[in-house]
Amino acid sequence: MASPLAQFALTLMVAITCTASLAYSQAPSPSPTDEIGARFEDWMALHGRTYDKPEEKERRFLIFRQNVEFIDSFNMAKNHSFELSANGFTDMTNKEFVAKYMGLKPQKQGGSEMDDVEFGHGNVTHIPGSMDWRQKGGCWAFSAVAALEGITKIKTGKLVSLSEQQLIDCDTENDGCMGGYMVTAFQYIRANGGLSTESNYPYQAADGNCDTRRASYHAASIRGYREVPANNENELLKAVVQQPVSVAIDASGYAFQFYKGGIFSGACGTELNHGVTAVGYGAQDGKLHWLVKNSWGSRWGEGGYVRMERNIGNKEGICGISMMASYPLR
Repeated sequence: MASPLAQFALTLMVAITCTASLAYSQAPSPSPTDEIGARFEDWMALHGRTYDKPEEKERRFLIFRQNVEFIDSFNMAKNHSFELSANGFTDMTNKEFVAKYMGLKPQKQGGSEMDDVEFGHGNVTHIPGSMDWRQKGGCWAFSAVAALEGITKIKTGKLVSLSEQQLIDCDTENDGCMGGYMVTAFQYIRANGGLSTESNYPYQAADGNCDTRRASYHAASIRGYREVPANNENELLKAVVQQPVSVAIDASGYAFQFYKGGIFSGACGTELNHGVTAVGYGAQDGKLHWLVKNSWGSRWGEGGYVRMERNIGNKEGICGISMMASYPLR
């Protein structure tokens, strides 16, 4: 199914959004005796969802019904390498979902203080058959922090949970809950001398004023960053062999919204709107894949991760994964 492409909008998990208004008329209310109605009530209980007005509940039920019918039809076809399931986004239209959770604001690559330094992993020659950095230790903020946590674990042996909220509050070159860019986050971390811990500067899911006292405590630091040569999955592979890498993707696809598991090979574009982290790669039944950490919670995908098809035959990679990648240097 074709996926609507979003303009670069609000950030994942940390977005404050105005829900798009929808018009429905003469619609049946959810009934516990109706199969979809019963599933809706169970879904509401599971996700702790309540609605202030009966009209809103009815409207959300209709969206839920449409989404569940799509999910069931997709899975019944049994001709895909991945499955879908109802999740915390099932009462949202794809348009609402894109507006609320796509928070990347890409800038043109280059123009950074690191431009005079070549791609640091270009000379990597040993490429293992698979890699999973999980076994070794607003979306833009989560992507940058995950990459920094990964390289810190590799260099120090310690896995430290770092503060996304500090980036949201203190990185003035990005736009907080309105979106941002991972390279700009790396620039802030370098200029600030480091990043605080999650426990010291906890996540609030909203913009706030920069707490300079908390931000002055540095649990991890970087000496710079590199940008992976664009539109080249082989170069991205060399980088991921060495460490987790921040990548940008087009996550606006209808199927991606409800991804449950397997190797994602669904329809998506290359309008980059979401920051995630490539933490590994591998293969299953002859199909190559990237292992990608998302930031939509553990109830989405494979415990918060998605396997995305690798080497699909175009230079941008699936959903544009090789178009804009970067990683921090310790």
